[in-house]
Amino acid sequence: MSSSETSEYILSIDQGTTSTRAVVFDHTGQILASAQKEHTQHFPQAGWVEHDAVEIWQNTQEMISGALTEGGVTPEQIKALGITNQRETTVVWDRATGEPIHRALVWQDTRTQAIIDELAADGGTERFKERAGLPLATYFSGPKIRWVLDQVQGARERAEAGELLFGTMDTWLVWNLTGGTEGGVHITDVTNASRTLLMNIDTLDWNPEICAAIGVPEAVLPQIRSSSEVYAECAESSGIPGVPIAGILGDQHAATVGQACFEPGQGKNTYGTGNFMLINTGHEPVHNDQGLLTTLAYKFGAQPPVYALEGSIAVTGSLIQWLRDNLGLISSAAESEDRAENVKDHGGAYIVPAFSGLFAPYWRPEARGVIVGLTRYVTADHLCRAALESVAFQSAEVVEAMNASAPEDLTELKVDGGMVVNETLMQFQADLLGVDVVRPEVIETTALGAAYAAGLATGYWASTDELTSNWREGRRWRPTMDQDARSHRLTEWRKAVERSFNWVD
Repeated sequence: MSSSETSEYILSIDQGTTSTRAVVFDHTGQILASAQKEHTQHFPQAGWVEHDAVEIWQNTQEMISGALTEGGVTPEQIKALGITNQRETTVVWDRATGEPIHRALVWQDTRTQAIIDELAADGGTERFKERAGLPLATYFSGPKIRWVLDQVQGARERAEAGELLFGTMDTWLVWNLTGGTEGGVHITDVTNASRTLLMNIDTLDWNPEICAAIGVPEAVLPQIRSSSEVYAECAESSGIPGVPIAGILGDQHAATVGQACFEPGQGKNTYGTGNFMLINTGHEPVHNDQGLLTTLAYKFGAQPPVYALEGSIAVTGSLIQWLRDNLGLISSAAESEDRAENVKDHGGAYIVPAFSGLFAPYWRPEARGVIVGLTRYVTADHLCRAALESVAFQSAEVVEAMNASAPEDLTELKVDGGMVVNETLMQFQADLLGVDVVRPEVIETTALGAAYAAGLATGYWASTDELTSNWREGRRWRPTMDQDARSHRLTEWRKAVERSFNWVD
């Protein structure tokens, strides 16, 4: 594959939970080239999930080079770089050496539960929700920062003295891309900042009172910027010197932009390591009591911020990974669909993958994974089908919460992410929801959204109207299940979910 020397492209880095991908996009939003590499998942003990931030930075450099080589593209042809990232995953590093002081604590990690319980003792789990848009939960970055500063000897004093820096993966990559210890820029965007528990959801700045209450020195925090503006140029050491970094979006916000959900009421569901549904709610933050999060959708330059309601599900694609890596039931993710198609249903078995507790709409940190309804009839094929169906069941419950909070019920669901190639899953999702499920032509919407943010900031795309016109339907699934069958299956699912409650004291 090669490109014309006069052509310009946008490069996107998609730093996800399981892998890092670099993607080159053209003006129509089509992929010219990409490169992807998985990184190591560290599980030091039950409930703990860590990444090596240095490994991720090295993989990022390697994938940038790989994508440019595959596309026959030179750094001079890259108009801008956009970055999207796994959210909430927390890195604390030494400003002078560039070395992390601890492995990154991943968003799935539950070790901060004692800190959450301590904070909730004064005001409950919604103590900061009006200001930050989020409940107290192990999911978010603020308590993870505190844990690192408490556990690493001397870290708190060094943080207060300005010697340490905190960042989610976007911040870590931008700092390294722009020179690291030699003048690296320490920033984040509003979408990532909105997932720390430390940012005012309305004024988009750090909240000193919440920082003090959680135990995070403000000296470690990055500057908050919009999602689409020219932040800085890449340094010589990046491999793409002089390329402007012009877009940053947390992964789910990037997918919302990539799906062109620019009007209130438009939304998407991303099927990845976890599932994340976002619905655009316009220029005002909307609070709710249905277990949904109030978050930023995006902020383009000096334009007003756009908000979203989010339903976050911790374990979906990672359940299939668990079947492969921990149980050895399948040898590849694709095999899960083949095995599921060997049987006509789940055989009475339900899997509730509460590996990190349950997120939306329950927010039950003490829940743990259960498999229920087992009989001698159930085979490995039934378990594969039950695993896929659990993804759809969890998403159906989030849609129900969305419908209870939004002015109008969802009429169709736009989907993206790695799991949407699984047609058995997509059909079952449409059946459970009773509405059409629609997959776009380009399913790499997370990387595309980051590219769009960078391209808007640099004039590569003139407006969101251009981005909307790029969106094309790839496949549509229509529901075939009748209402009685749908209600019966959802009732049984909820019985299974209740069995996962109160597992950890």
